[in-house]
Formats: sequence, structure tokens, C-alpha cells
Amino acid sequence: MRSAIRFALTGFALVTLTGAAAVHAADNPNPQADAAAFRKFFTDKFPKVKLEDFVNGPYSMDEGLYRQWQEKEQFPPYEFSVDLGKEMFSKPFKNGKSYADCFPNKGIGVRQDYPTFDTKQGKVVTLELALNQCREANGEPPFSYVRDEMAALTAYMAFTSRGKPFDIKIPDDPRALEAYQKGKEYFYTRRGQLNFSCATCHVQSPGERIRAEVLAPALGILNAMPIYRSEWSGMGTISRRFITCNSQIRGVPLSPQDDEYRDVEYYLSYVSNGLPISGPGARP
Repeated sequence: MRSAIRFALTGFALVTLTGAAAVHAADNPNPQADAAAFRKFFTDKFPKVKLEDFVNGPYSMDEGLYRQWQEKEQFPPYEFSVDLGKEMFSKPFKNGKSYADCFPNKGIGVRQDYPTFDTKQGKVVTLELALNQCREANGEPPFSYVRDEMAALTAYMAFTSRGKPFDIKIPDDPRALEAYQKGKEYFYTRRGQLNFSCATCHVQSPGERIRAEVLAPALGILNAMPIYRSEWSGMGTISRRFITCNSQIRGVPLSPQDDEYRDVEYYLSYVSNGLPISGPGARP
């Protein structure tokens, strides 16, 4: 608890990415400039970390954890989920169609393109949302967005994209730019009883510990999703991670795939463009 209070009190010092320029960001959103500044901040802060290693989260910040991770990867705890996801992905729906009919390249090696802004729907569509939309379009009930089947499907799809760089697009549509900007604002907005923002932990304090956990850098933080977490004793999706983070700062979690969660995923994915997909991953 003392650590949490210390983070909350010192969080007001976070000005590098959220200073005066951020005040005017809503007037003149510039995603390309944001992404360049975001990357520079982390590479300057951690000059010994290779750019592509930021996707390894806390393992890139701590040598002891890195060695443990290397050993764990010999028999990764997410392997069962990848196998299940592959089986589910290849199984036809009752109408004879499959997930492959809903995605470019039959759904193989496309993780790096999500989330995307769908101009027809006028909103950000995450991979999780796209999978459930595919199911419902083919007469199948939607899956939970936080674990189990959804985690397995996204684990398999991420596995088929390993090594491919994030390539998130912001189309020439004011609604897309607005979604990006709202995601950015959500990331830096303080909430909950501890008065934390996402940036408090993942921009201000990566590499430091809060209780027993080494905090991951925000750069590349979604590249390893979905993840197996020891605290969950199982797999979890991006939705599950967002909900958990809100709960940990004693805030009120949103519903999975609410606009705010999809927008912040859009923002975080865009500013990590060029970094490789490393998911599915495993974290303490």
C-alpha cells in the first residue's frame, strides 16, 4: 500500500508526455508526432533496451525476470491455449462457414492489423470484437471477451503473426482521429481512489516495482497480448487486462469492448507501430 501511495503522490511529476503540449492536443491531433515522441521517450529512458525488446514488457526491464522468462519459454504456459485456438479456428460453424471467411488472408497472420477503424461502422473494431461479430453474423452466440474461448482464438491468431510489426492505420476520417484522440486522453486521465492514470505506471514508472510486480513499459505493451498471467492462473485478453488495471487502482471498470477501452487500445497499438507481435505472452 505504501508503494501505491508513493506512486500516486509522485505521479504529478509526469510531464514528459503530458505537459503543456497535451493541453492543445485535442485541437491539433498529430498521431505521427505522438508515435515518434512516444518511442523517443522510452528509448531515451532505457538506452540499453533494444527497440524490439520493449514488447517483452517487464522482462526487458529486469535481468532476473528475463532469465526466468527464458526458462519458462521452454514450456510456455500459453501453449495449450494456442492449440485450443487453432482447433476452434478451423472448426466450421453450423452453417458451414468459418472464421476464415470473415478476415483477410483467411485470418492467418493478420493480428498486426488490429484494432482497425471501420468506416462503415464508424468505430474502432478490435480483434476480439471482430471475432464476435463474425460469430454473430454466422448465427453463433458471442464468446466472453475476457478469457477462455476468446483468449484461445486471439492467442492462435497472434501466434500466426509473430514477428510481424504492428501496422495500425488511421484512415482519412475525422471519426477515426477522434477515436485515437479519445484513446490518448483515456490513457493519461487519472481515475480511481488511487488517482492513477495508465501512464502513472506504464510511462512514469516502468521497471519499478509495485508490490511484487515489475511494471511494464507502455511501448509495445499490447504486442504480447493475449497473455497468461500467474495471478489469473490462466489466459486473459486485452479486455481482461484493462478491467484488471481499473480494479487495481480502485476504479470502476468499464464493460468489455466499451468505446473507451477500444479507443485506448487503438491509441496504444498505433504508437507501437513497427514493433513486432510477440503474443501470446506470459507474465508473472
